[in-house]
Amino acid sequence: MPICDDDGLDRLLDAETIAVVGCSTTLGKAAHDVPAYLRDRGYRVIPVNPFADAVFGEPAYDDVGDVEASIDLVDVFRPSAEIPEVVEAVRARHAAVGDAGALWLQLGIRHDEAVALAEADGIDVVQDACMKVEHRRLRG
Repeated sequence: MPICDDDGLDRLLDAETIAVVGCSTTLGKAAHDVPAYLRDRGYRVIPVNPFADAVFGEPAYDDVGDVEASIDLVDVFRPSAEIPEVVEAVRARHAAVGDAGALWLQLGIRHDEAVALAEADGIDVVQDACMKVEHRRLRG
């Protein structure tokens, strides 16, 4: 079952390095502004966007599996229909590297079947919640 209680959400906010799938270069888009907020709060944000060379001065990667640094959490800004593909990449990385132990699907993004597969692999999951909103609410 996806994490939805405050203790679980707060535990995931202890992450230090966050890969952001769908991280945008466009100011004003949630996929840009939420990662910017997280960076301003001390998180290392690694953009995953095959259409960008860099975001926030960090090189952008085509896929979660390509990220060289260790990942604590994968934050996703992609349509729900694309979640199975994202989950497969996260599961593969988690199995091969042992990191990427948490997956956060942003507000409006859900895919129960894909999430169940991630959870079966021991990956903590949040669905349909904004990381910025929850951070503000739980950590001020």
